[in-house]
Amino acid sequence: MNTENKPDIRERIRMMGAEQLSDQELVALALRTGSRDAPVMRLAFRVTQALDTGRPEAMFEILRSLEGMGDTKAGAVLAALELGRRYSGTVNRKVQSAKDVFPLVQHYADRRQEYFICVSLNGAHEVLAVRVVSIGILNKTIVHPREVYGDPLSDRAAAVIVCHNHPSGQLEPSEEDRAITRRLYTAGELLGIGLLDHLILSPRGGYFSFIESGVPFT
Repeated sequence: MNTENKPDIRERIRMMGAEQLSDQELVALALRTGSRDAPVMRLAFRVTQALDTGRPEAMFEILRSLEGMGDTKAGAVLAALELGRRYSGTVNRKVQSAKDVFPLVQHYADRRQEYFICVSLNGAHEVLAVRVVSIGILNKTIVHPREVYGDPLSDRAAAVIVCHNHPSGQLEPSEEDRAITRRLYTAGELLGIGLLDHLILSPRGGYFSFIESGVPFT
């Protein structure tokens, strides 16, 4: 039985609260143990990758198929996620500004690769879904408007807010960031789905908002 890093994580959650733990650490606590070939933190990393990229309707099968998982651990992870959704889920949460969105996506800030995330909103600006659109290589991700707006169209969303992390810690938008924002804004206008903001997340904490900073979309 592997208990790698468990005492440290338990101490941190007692002293600092669950909100200060990374996704990988939270999953490790839900898993409780790893195996001889898959220590708990390594297994937790694989689980977080699956949660980021897998199809929700197939998540049980995806998790149980990971080496070191099985039915019991897959069920424990999904049960923890469902409890979180029921007690403090993001769905139907009303979004009025970047500071309302940041708590929903800040756990992506410390990813080693660049994640591009889309938040679908209804006409009342209530959250319909938060999804990972793409994952880049090292510090670069490439997104296309059809990938960003595909699911919001199915959601019948009225608006979206997009976000991505900068593994480098730099919050200032690059020229590429500005260009993709312009493309997404233009595509959204054609589709009737408004782009409300674009947030950049840093592992050092905080965010950059195009709207709050007055950076034009066009």
